[in-house]
Amino acid sequence: MLARLVDAIPPLRQPHRGRGRPRLRPAKLHADKAYASRANRALLRRRHIAPRIARKGIESRTKLGRHRWVVERTFAWLLGCRRLGVRYERRADLLSGMLHLACALICVRFLAPADG
Repeated sequence: MLARLVDAIPPLRQPHRGRGRPRLRPAKLHADKAYASRANRALLRRRHIAPRIARKGIESRTKLGRHRWVVERTFAWLLGCRRLGVRYERRADLLSGMLHLACALICVRFLAPADG
């Protein structure tokens, strides 16, 4: 699954900094202990991506927690919209529309000035 996930990453659009070709893939990948296998690490190294994967029994998960909480928080915000928590829509386009609407509402709530 990790190989398909990494291959599905779209090319990065960054300003060219001068030396060498611009990167098409991220420089490193943060993952939890579920991805800690030699095969996954080798797969990432072949694609010139530095693996930042916590090793079972060696490293604590607090190092990865700094980066992971952003994703977990965003999922929690999305699951606050009850229609996304349990999928009622059968059609993918309706689900996608609900997801876009939820993201828009989250952005409006986040960017709205706090009236104090």
